[in-house]
Amino acid sequence: MTDPGGLPVPDAGPVIEPLGPGDIREVMELERLCFAYHWTEEQFRLGLERGAYHILGLRLGGRMVGYAAFSVIQDEMEIMNLAVHPEFRRRGFGARLLDAVLRHSRAAGAQQGFLDVKESNIPAIDLYRKFGFNQIGVRKRYYPDTREDALLFRCDIP
Repeated sequence: MTDPGGLPVPDAGPVIEPLGPGDIREVMELERLCFAYHWTEEQFRLGLERGAYHILGLRLGGRMVGYAAFSVIQDEMEIMNLAVHPEFRRRGFGARLLDAVLRHSRAAGAQQGFLDVKESNIPAIDLYRKFGFNQIGVRKRYYPDTREDALLFRCDIP
């Protein structure tokens, strides 16, 4: 990358920012890469337009490589989706997104966080545990694509 004078510009590193309806196409591309069963464009659009949830995106060199969709209702936060492009996993981007979600939620007054995760998704489970999430339950055969159990997690947001 170069500036207008032709000089090299250092890569600024990952940037996390709130996303809106104009970013849905990029989010949908990540959805298709990361999840066999994914949300529709209409679900994303309606949720954002109605303020039902927030989406934070992680960009690297202007390219969307991760996102987290979550809701904050009164003192509770729920993570609905957290995804990192397969080519960019194991670089700490999921942790950066999760940290940003928790900071945003704390600022909005959330005191507890909730999420569910496929029982086979060990990297995600390990990440959530590092951030203080503890398993509180199981939803049997919850996921429609694999009929896999969902593990329910909760954390206190200090």
